[in-house]
Amino acid sequence: MRWHEITVLATESSQEMVTHYLTELGAGGVSVEEAWSEDKPRNTTYGEVYDTPLNDIRPGYAVFKAYFSEDIEMEPIAVQLKALLEGLPEFGYDAGEFTIELGDVHEDDWADAWKQYFKPIAITERLTIKPTWEEYTPSGDELIIEIDPGMAFGTGAHATTALCLKALEHAIKGGEQIIDVGTGSGVLAIGAMKLGASKVLALDLDPVAVKCAQENIELNGYEKEVEVRLSDLLGVLHESADPATATVNSVTPPVDLVVANILAEIILLFIADVMEVLKPGGIYITSGIYKNKEMIVEAGLLASGFEIIDVLRQEEWVAFVAGKPKGDGQ
Repeated sequence: MRWHEITVLATESSQEMVTHYLTELGAGGVSVEEAWSEDKPRNTTYGEVYDTPLNDIRPGYAVFKAYFSEDIEMEPIAVQLKALLEGLPEFGYDAGEFTIELGDVHEDDWADAWKQYFKPIAITERLTIKPTWEEYTPSGDELIIEIDPGMAFGTGAHATTALCLKALEHAIKGGEQIIDVGTGSGVLAIGAMKLGASKVLALDLDPVAVKCAQENIELNGYEKEVEVRLSDLLGVLHESADPATATVNSVTPPVDLVVANILAEIILLFIADVMEVLKPGGIYITSGIYKNKEMIVEAGLLASGFEIIDVLRQEEWVAFVAGKPKGDGQ
């Protein structure tokens, strides 16, 4: 099978918006390669393994490759994407001197080639992500998350995912019911179970991600504890008259913790819904926030009644750990 490939060169700071737009336009998978140079230090805070050779991508820029079914007309997609990227400044982003190129590729050429660069990665003190095709022997109390990202391209190595896993490691004490919004390849849902959660409801708007997450959850043996559902944010809970008491197979709100690794703009859309499905004293972990959006997300959380417990940062990304007041609803 052949796929249409669209290659975008744009600023690293616009990364979350570029990937979001490509997905919204129908991409079946998106990969990102950031610029490296001799004088740019590589972050090894969480034990990342870097096998990738240095590239010649313009400093401060990244290359995005997205893949579309061969029956899709690509010229209109490119036109729409150009208009969206040109409009980024009104949202506080800048794609810079971006370029968009169209091409075609056979599935075998891209489906497996990237795997040579995905090695076991120690994300936190206890959690290590391991691709299914790599041999690895854990040591001590190391917890292994087995992943095959598939077309969702979610390896868990991105700073936003690492921040969420670090926050989960500190927040989970054991037995929690959790909702993972925007689960992607299921890394956070699996990590939560490894850390001691009792049940997880994993939600995503992308059917490809839902399929990928389900497969990864089964790889890790959590198909009975983790339910994956196609849902627009917390929409699946609104199928009930009262989302705060809705029941799905996995969890029964109000829950102990909600985690969301998504766009800052999307986070702002459903903060009140998260407050509604959390128990008093419940925790909301949210990431996917580029540094220029930190203040507006913090303001949104505070305006909805959350208390900021912690702010975590890695590279240019921010994650919030927020709490629902214990006295709320009592």
